[in-house]
Amino acid sequence: MKFLDLKDISEQFMELLNPTSPEKIIKTGQIAGLKAGDRVIDFGCGFAEPLVLWAERFGVEGVGIDIRPYACKRAEMKIAGKGLSERLSIVCGDASGYNFVPHSYDFATCIGATFIWGSFGDAIRAMKQAVRPRGKLIIGEAHWLVDNVPEEFRSAQTEITTEVELLRMAHQEEYEFEYVMHSSHDEWDRYEADNWVSLLHWIEANPEHPERQQVIDFLHETQEEYTRYGRMYFGWALYVLKPVEG
Repeated sequence: MKFLDLKDISEQFMELLNPTSPEKIIKTGQIAGLKAGDRVIDFGCGFAEPLVLWAERFGVEGVGIDIRPYACKRAEMKIAGKGLSERLSIVCGDASGYNFVPHSYDFATCIGATFIWGSFGDAIRAMKQAVRPRGKLIIGEAHWLVDNVPEEFRSAQTEITTEVELLRMAHQEEYEFEYVMHSSHDEWDRYEADNWVSLLHWIEANPEHPERQQVIDFLHETQEEYTRYGRMYFGWALYVLKPVEG
């Protein structure tokens, strides 16, 4: 079973696919200055929960791109069910290869999916091509909470860096951190436990599935990683990035 298939299973009971809350997503949009008529492009949109929240609260329009057919189908059903199909659309495909019109959006967002391009800095470089000259970026990203992360954990998470390194990457791309919304332990616990309960439901419902043991192993690996390391060393935040003036 491929990793994205495992994510389809583990996220089946979730709407917001990151360790944050609807309230923080809305607050971040407010701080960024989202308003009616603004065009938003969301790379790696998942089930499109941020786009829906921003459309309902601020009246934005936009497009979300995700590589998973399951995520795209759920996002489209949600958007249609909320009567937002005239303002929001979903493209199913590789977000890194999406052919957008350069500098045609007011905001570009990527909530927990900068791996699409590689690093946080790579994501900024790609996303800023989508926004107008003064357009802002909203990025959700993990980071180390401390410097002394055990090597056995750090070596398995080579894409993660410290928050000060995220700040430096933003500055290198001529962006400022306008606002940061950190996640709490409770939000991390919610996110991880929602994955676990989804996996357990699938395991119980599929006693004869040929790949059942792989799903059990994935559950146990993620539980041990989080309880042994993740809760102590992982941070996550929503960052509003504003281009440097002049």
